[in-house]
Amino acid sequence: MTIKSPSIPAHVYALKKARRVVFVLAAVATLGACADNLVFEDDYPTKGNTADAESGSFFDAFSFNFGGASGGGMPEDVGLAVNGDLWRAALDTLSFMPLASTDPDGGVIITDWFNDPEQPNERFKANVVISGQTLRADALRVSLFKQVHKSGGWVNTAPTANVARQLENLILTRAREYKVARRAAR
Repeated sequence: MTIKSPSIPAHVYALKKARRVVFVLAAVATLGACADNLVFEDDYPTKGNTADAESGSFFDAFSFNFGGASGGGMPEDVGLAVNGDLWRAALDTLSFMPLASTDPDGGVIITDWFNDPEQPNERFKANVVISGQTLRADALRVSLFKQVHKSGGWVNTAPTANVARQLENLILTRAREYKVARRAAR
């Protein structure tokens, strides 16, 4: 005995298939829109949203109080969530690199890629994180990234050993100099 299935017209199958296609496309578009805001650690801006000479100085947006004549004896870190001497020293030390992002409340400085004119096939990027109000070596972390130009594109490579540590030492030395000069001015 054979069971005969009811006959379904071809246009019903085509309609079901079209619904599936529309559903899959809507799901892909929705997920694609959500993924647009994801940023991965190695996704750095290469052009477009970077700091440049036309955007003005970073210091135009903030006024720092160094105490003394204008500050009336107020602490120098008023308005900063991190150590002001470390913050200023990091900005001063990295002033040769274009800034991509700074967050004085979070103590984060991210530079854009810097090309040394003497080494056109290399470029560097630095991330600085300052944590805490005290001037301590463990309150500063510098991450350095290096890329070399090969085969028409930039390729990630490890920076020379201890360069990040040398940058940290330069920043710490400059921060100590700022602290000594500020105390001497009192």
